[in-house]
Amino acid sequence: MNSSLSYEQLNKAADTYGTPLYVYHGEKIQGQYQNLLSHFSNKSTRFFYACKALTNIHILALVKNMGCNIDCSSINEVKIALHVGFDPANILYTSNSVAFEEIKEAVSLGVHVNIDSLSNLEKFGAAFGGRYPVGIRIRPDIMAGGNLKISTGHNKSKFGIPYTEKEALKSIQEKYTINISALHIHTGSEIKDVAVFLQSATVFENLLPDFPTVNILDFGGGFKVPYQPNEKGTDIALLGAEVNKIMEQLSTKMGRNLTAWFEPGKYLVSEAGFFITQVNVLKQSGDIIFAGINSGLNHLIRPMFYDAYHHIVNISAPEKELKNYAVVGNICETDTFAWDRPIASIEEGNYLVFYNAGAYGYEMSSNYNARYKPAQVLIKNEKSTLISRADNFDDLLQLQTPLT
Repeated sequence: MNSSLSYEQLNKAADTYGTPLYVYHGEKIQGQYQNLLSHFSNKSTRFFYACKALTNIHILALVKNMGCNIDCSSINEVKIALHVGFDPANILYTSNSVAFEEIKEAVSLGVHVNIDSLSNLEKFGAAFGGRYPVGIRIRPDIMAGGNLKISTGHNKSKFGIPYTEKEALKSIQEKYTINISALHIHTGSEIKDVAVFLQSATVFENLLPDFPTVNILDFGGGFKVPYQPNEKGTDIALLGAEVNKIMEQLSTKMGRNLTAWFEPGKYLVSEAGFFITQVNVLKQSGDIIFAGINSGLNHLIRPMFYDAYHHIVNISAPEKELKNYAVVGNICETDTFAWDRPIASIEEGNYLVFYNAGAYGYEMSSNYNARYKPAQVLIKNEKSTLISRADNFDDLLQLQTPLT
């Protein structure tokens, strides 16, 4: 876990914009991207930010301006990327269980397209033949990721065309002379073991002879970031060295100039994000001290959804003696963010900060219990900018038709 903003900066943001509040550090996002560039060959590697992690247009503009491409999981994410100014050639759209009309729209917009079912591949071939290059998502039957909910490459996963369906895939490709330009594998999220990515490379090596038009090997994303203090993430230096070597070997072996693609999402924005809350209530029950905050699973669902850990700091009084708390939300469900967690002694009104909140925090938030979504702020070059305001009451009603 790497803190990139000081307690002073975070306290100031909370005082200025109110809480709950999401705060992002621009330089941290840029630093994460530069770390990738420093370890992977710039001749044979391209990175596409998986924007499902955080789609605020100000963050996407920052990503575009630092030279990174963008990966989209829906046609609306594609449209947001185009709105921000990404060139279609730098946009990747990876479909999953979508209506074929959405794939057709992506083609009409000129972006890279990945298909993950034989059914949609058949429709694609009938509609476009070999006129439009397409990527194929393969399910490699590899178990990886932090837990089952974020593991996407195993043999019971909904994602991708099973590796065992290779002959059916080839048959459709040959029937329509489809120009398969990319093979794509994404095994999951929170992958610390570099060997998992090397397993994907072995799958690619076995498939390449059957698909002579492929020149892109897409390894997906899923780099682990450290959530707990002193925890280690994916060894990017080792991964880069191994992938650089593999790509050179495969290019030579196949007689093709192969390019590796990756889609980091959480890796770029997670550690750059901070979620600031305020303690409403302290309540003791036996030896349990509940710290009830002005937020809940409606703003940060990851601990309840994934059993995810977020480091929590009392930035109002970080120097105080540690006590153990159950940090809980204000929603009418059990929304416990931390249980028996040592935190500097808390008083009502103190600010608590959740670290690693940049990915899948605001993006998965909701108006459950008719509560407002929080504001978002970007801090860059020591300057804070409001990049989305908090909801107000009118926002809760704006999509509902008037009472008659």
